[in-house]
Amino acid sequence: MADDALVLPPAKRQPPAPKAYRAGQFLPEPAQARRYYTVISVDDHLVEPPHMFEGRLPARLQDRAPRIVENPDGSQSWQWENTAYPQIAICAVVGRPKDRWGWEATRFEDTRLGCYDPAARIRDMDLDGVQASLNFPSFMPGMAGHNFFVDAGDPELGVACVRAWNDWFFEEWYSAYPDRIIPCGITWLGDPEIAAAEVRRNAARGFRALSFINAPSQIGLPDLRSGHWDPLLRACEETGTVICLHVGSDDWSASPPGASVDVGAICFPLAAYRTAADWLWSGVPTRFANLKIAMSEGGLAWVPMLMDRITYVMDHSAATNTEQWGDKSMHPNDVLRRNFHFCAIEFGSGMDLRHRIGINNIMVESDYPHADSSWPHTQEALRTALCGMGAEEIRKITWQNAARLFRFDVPQEVVNAAEYAAAG
Repeated sequence: MADDALVLPPAKRQPPAPKAYRAGQFLPEPAQARRYYTVISVDDHLVEPPHMFEGRLPARLQDRAPRIVENPDGSQSWQWENTAYPQIAICAVVGRPKDRWGWEATRFEDTRLGCYDPAARIRDMDLDGVQASLNFPSFMPGMAGHNFFVDAGDPELGVACVRAWNDWFFEEWYSAYPDRIIPCGITWLGDPEIAAAEVRRNAARGFRALSFINAPSQIGLPDLRSGHWDPLLRACEETGTVICLHVGSDDWSASPPGASVDVGAICFPLAAYRTAADWLWSGVPTRFANLKIAMSEGGLAWVPMLMDRITYVMDHSAATNTEQWGDKSMHPNDVLRRNFHFCAIEFGSGMDLRHRIGINNIMVESDYPHADSSWPHTQEALRTALCGMGAEEIRKITWQNAARLFRFDVPQEVVNAAEYAAAG
């Protein structure tokens, strides 16, 4: 990119006053949840606020930055170049009655403030009993920021928007609450060297994770096996940046064409199964043995299924008897436990098989503000899911595994307070 002067970002904004929401848009304010556990949620989302890109692009590109436009039907959309990204109601439903959950376009004032305002988000985390949260992008950039690549006619503009997103996240979402937010960035997918440089830039200011696309080849980019992505993967390994692979980041769906939305939601974890198998056999964890990979919003129950299938295929598949599995020193399931971590919002049989998965590899999420979210009942949901487990296992699953993976400190007094409250 050219080194012309940046437009200076606006002064730090004060949290806006609560909106005068339209009647019936929201449920009554929830009561404060009782804390039974210290909780780190490793999969939540933010909704990009209208001012996100103001003053954050090079001066000559600023008038081409994404912006909010008013639609004739009264809804709002992001507009970027020739593409419109409507504010989809289902992506930000916390606090709304279920009859208001839908795929229609909506407005910011009909969305709970915690979706896009950092101070309000912290208040909502407090209500839910969540100590720390890792947040992914939302609909407009895509969960891996891939829309900035797919829809960018001008690569320079795409790179500038990626950097602007990360700068806003650092300046407004993370910096005011570094003890509550685990910073996860995005990067430019059009060039692995630029992508690596952005990872290093973010790591230098405290970012712990990168939201990356599950299958680059799904959007016409080089395959993971090609070596094309090695500069980026090396940057992540060297900086300790965890690669987060969020279900849906490459827009692949296991749902058959024409199937209902419910079928798509039910098939959601199959994308995680597919992604983990592909990354294992791509050779990435072999070439970068210290790389940490988090499967985000994928659930747990598919992991033992994958392990069982891997064991069978390694013994029976003609393809595997050649050179398909590259690491002859380790079984794929051992690599899975070494490099991969998993999280869940619904537990069920996956939790029953937690020792097969690896008790040190399991984390939790609340998925705020999506339709799957456990907010504001995350503490109660975990209390049900973890019933009968020992205290050491509970600590690992609710916060210690995440704290270790993302190198995030939780004050001992916070842990002590939660455990004291639970004992009472």
